[in-house]
Amino acid sequence: MRTLVLGGIRSGKSEWAERAIATSVPPGQPVRYLASGPGGDDDADWAHRIAKHRDRRPAHWSTIETQDITTELRQSPDTPTLVDDLGAWLTGTLDRHQAWENATVAGPVHEMLDAIGAFESTLVLVSPEVGLSVVPATASGRRFADELGSLNQRVAALCERVVLVVAGQPVSIKPSGT
Repeated sequence: MRTLVLGGIRSGKSEWAERAIATSVPPGQPVRYLASGPGGDDDADWAHRIAKHRDRRPAHWSTIETQDITTELRQSPDTPTLVDDLGAWLTGTLDRHQAWENATVAGPVHEMLDAIGAFESTLVLVSPEVGLSVVPATASGRRFADELGSLNQRVAALCERVVLVVAGQPVSIKPSGT
């Protein structure tokens, strides 16, 4: 089953996603945690946030810090996997392709969607939800919101379940089996 977990900043979406995948696999089964965000080497607060995430995870889970989520999904499509998060992946993709102004990221997005669609094991994807506040004042902010909104919609179409986490509480958007 593929699950998309959406939510705002500090909504509890990552913690909910971790519990969801932990309860969907047999106890002790390895889970791959694909962390797509920056490592926090130059930012003590960010490094602290990463450490809190890491400390919550069971010791038998493997963590791979990478921007190449697509390749990782294709390499082990039979290993239960949690991706946290698609917003950081998209930011890195926009950076790598110098696409904040006019260039396209359609190719990498399509490849990511193909990898998600072909994934054969439990997959939980975390992504920030857009559109819950003001329209960004900058062109790059609007570009990010537009791209992430489109990506979230396309990923949701591939997932059997979609959950929105608000104040730590899950709200089922697309219950499994519908």
